[in-house]
Amino acid sequence: MPEDWQEAGFGLYVHWPYCQAKCPYCDFNSHVAAAIDQESWAEAYVSEIDRIARATGPRLLNSIFFGGGTPSLMDPGLVATIIRAAAQAWPFANDCEITLEANPTSSEAGRFRAYSQAGINRLSLGVQALRDPDLRRLGRLHNADEALAALEMARSIFDRVSLDLIYARQGQSLASWEAELGEALSLNPDHLSLYQLTIEPNTAFGALARRGKLTGLPDEDLAADMYEVTQELCTNAGLPAYEISNHARPGQESRHNLIYWRYGDYAGIGPGAHGRLTLGGQKHATVAVTDPKLWLKITLEGEAPENPPAILSPIEQAEEYLMMGLRLHDGISLSRFYKLCCEQIELKGLERLEDQGLVTTRNDRLWATPKGRPILNAILREILVR
Repeated sequence: MPEDWQEAGFGLYVHWPYCQAKCPYCDFNSHVAAAIDQESWAEAYVSEIDRIARATGPRLLNSIFFGGGTPSLMDPGLVATIIRAAAQAWPFANDCEITLEANPTSSEAGRFRAYSQAGINRLSLGVQALRDPDLRRLGRLHNADEALAALEMARSIFDRVSLDLIYARQGQSLASWEAELGEALSLNPDHLSLYQLTIEPNTAFGALARRGKLTGLPDEDLAADMYEVTQELCTNAGLPAYEISNHARPGQESRHNLIYWRYGDYAGIGPGAHGRLTLGGQKHATVAVTDPKLWLKITLEGEAPENPPAILSPIEQAEEYLMMGLRLHDGISLSRFYKLCCEQIELKGLERLEDQGLVTTRNDRLWATPKGRPILNAILREILVR
């Protein structure tokens, strides 16, 4: 009998924790280091893949995602080693998607062909802005011309390229974001990840905000207007939102991220990496230690560099499925939700929310409407009352 994770597939996330510089808005587990022994990291990553594969047994691998940090600082040989180890551990799906996040600096863009030869078939390019003053404020090390040149180079090498942009930035007006997004759409992208700037507490921007020195941020109404114009422009350009912040032409959606949102299984390796693995009929939530030096030391000693995994209860699994799945345009299967929770919880207030135009239920599916997706957290709080 198929296990629940097979509804969405199985992926491998590889976390590379190093960057050239720490961006002031970033709260990811990323670090700056003067020297990195990439051979030791190769040994550690391969060891982790082997350990996890012994636990999962053979299962079809649908995707690999190199995230960070800045994975385009990895030696292409290290990337190739990891991909080979994964191929030895699990059979690859015929359409296995292998993505690497990259910064569009000249030094990194020149490595794109080597990454393709290593096995990368999709590049996610962290452009973040097409305005040089904003790139400087965001702490980025490239300018807009370098970003466009990197995009052109990436498209000549990879069949699939995604762009990241951040909006609701300091001093940004609705008209300026509309113009900038229009420029990005004129490049005829297949996939766009478009994120509102959020000020996280443990960041340089968070520290500035606490001191009242982070000025010019859009208020909630302006940010909401920016979200609305984003949906309108992308839909009109043939890149509708398939998830709250992600837009794609049909067939160009991120297969790896869909595993998360559709609540499949994924192995996370690298410092701070999270995973969800079904083992022995139970869903395990895993998280690795965050300190890169400690992670490397533990792994090279042959131990598991993880905090003790948590076994998720049926209710916890159903709630995670709901929270992830409602981010998607096509929502969730209600029968799968109730099967996961063994009918132990009931979703509340759906009829009222449907009357308000915030959700829709039809043919066993529940999804948030375009009106509901921007306030998804409020919807979840209302329907998940136990």
